[in-house]
Amino acid sequence: QVQLVESGGGLVQAGGSLRLSCAASGRTFSSYNMGWFRQAPGKEREFVAGINWSGRSTYYTDSVQGRFTISRDTAKNTVYLQMNSLKPEDTAVYYCAADAMGRSRVGVPTSPKVYGYWGQGTQVTVSS
Repeated sequence: QVQLVESGGGLVQAGGSLRLSCAASGRTFSSYNMGWFRQAPGKEREFVAGINWSGRSTYYTDSVQGRFTISRDTAKNTVYLQMNSLKPEDTAVYYCAADAMGRSRVGVPTSPKVYGYWGQGTQVTVSS
């Protein structure tokens, strides 16, 4: 069983920055692909960024490319999402997710169906 706990959300003005953290339980964190998703009111959950189990491969949705950076610290069982140049359209609940089959896949999965474990979410609000 994998438990994920997000932190770091909050209210920030447009142009500002936030860093989200996701702490994972379990001794096999190094085998997980990790992803960040977000869901705005009235919209479907969407992929934001992902990092593969080794940390050598990352992938971003076009709207955050160049502004957000995903990273992982295996020693701390933690994945991060550094968000810079935030825009009001980034406002959403952000979810951390884990794909425990990381070592058997190629690349970074973007479908939420692949991720079997989810955190409770953290609210990010960007004011204009």
